[in-house]
Amino acid sequence: MNKGVLVDQFYSERLYSNEKILDVLKKLRFSDIVFHGTINPESQRDQDLGMMKQRIIVSATVKKEWTEIKKKMKTFDKKVVVILGDPTKPDALKPSKIFDDDDFYTIHQLKSALKDIKGYLFSYLDDHDTLIQDLKNLKGKIDYIFNLCDEGYFNDARKELHLPALLEIFKLPYTGSGPQCLAFCYDKSLIRGIAKELEIPVPRAIFVKPEDKIIDLPLYFPAIVKPNFGDSSFGITQKSVVNNGEELLNAITEIRSKFGYDKPILIEQFLTGKDLSLGIIGNPPDDYLILPIIEEDYSNLPPELPKICGYEAKWLPESPYWNIKSIPAQLPKDVVDIIENCSLKLFERLECRDYVRLDWRLDRRGNPKLLEVNPNPGWCWDGHLAKMSKLANIPYKEMIKKILETVEKRLVLK
Repeated sequence: MNKGVLVDQFYSERLYSNEKILDVLKKLRFSDIVFHGTINPESQRDQDLGMMKQRIIVSATVKKEWTEIKKKMKTFDKKVVVILGDPTKPDALKPSKIFDDDDFYTIHQLKSALKDIKGYLFSYLDDHDTLIQDLKNLKGKIDYIFNLCDEGYFNDARKELHLPALLEIFKLPYTGSGPQCLAFCYDKSLIRGIAKELEIPVPRAIFVKPEDKIIDLPLYFPAIVKPNFGDSSFGITQKSVVNNGEELLNAITEIRSKFGYDKPILIEQFLTGKDLSLGIIGNPPDDYLILPIIEEDYSNLPPELPKICGYEAKWLPESPYWNIKSIPAQLPKDVVDIIENCSLKLFERLECRDYVRLDWRLDRRGNPKLLEVNPNPGWCWDGHLAKMSKLANIPYKEMIKKILETVEKRLVLK
């Protein structure tokens, strides 16, 4: 860097010679020092110019000591992208076929909880029209995906597995179970077969294909008629519980016509004992938490209605089923042990990850039997997983945080 150095003649004549000025500049690490002469300004008003009367012009070069660039303090915030259902698209599971105020409130509760969790930067993807390109653009820019799209790709429940499949393709780490696990668990009959293989008790059932013209009547009544594929109690109403052949045929007709379901149906033994759910957060066998088992309280339900937590309980506020509550299950220790041990077996056999909910029911003798496995259970603030967590003194925000932490342990993120 070149600098011109002006040295006052008056000052230099009294204190310094050019040689001394040169010596001072050298000590200050100037180089290429050249004296160019003097300047003698004149005042137009005969003013005393004082120290400005004569000046020596010197040029020199000095190397600037560069200040070390201060690096930004490393942030320890993890960058997490949350995938949700698309609120602009139809959703066949919802009574109005669109996202309603309750859905938006649920999403708001989630975002509020995530906002309060320190150490994270959350962003959200819910536009499924651009989702594939958006995911491509995330490569190398985030820590992982928080997959909360239980509605499925384009809000199609049968495409729930498509989201983790896309994430696998793009090699983006994510929360929750993989596509194979989701595919298995979407097929209730298949889960029954796997459970039997593991010697886990299930209700008796008959599998009915759409093309079947003759249906064998079950050797057991009451029975419950349910879609073999589906979640969120889709297609299961009070009319699904049947006591004879006529009611059975009417229930099948309702599922086909009212819900537009054209896939296989299960005619399953209806168990009249306690209706139970168990949740697991973590990854067995080394790091997991079994949440308290909850029971559906049907005490306020009119006695003539079947005791089920079906479509009406989850989606229709005007229904008497809407007032069903979940309470801590009071069970003998041996029953708890069976449910917990069998649930852990299924978790590992199905390759579930991070969190799961399993639904069980007792028969009239008090024996537990598996109903279904939910590897991508509802994450909402008032859902079953949140209710079980609350019984374990884990508030909603802490439940979400525990899920994130268990994912990070699996992914070895610190």
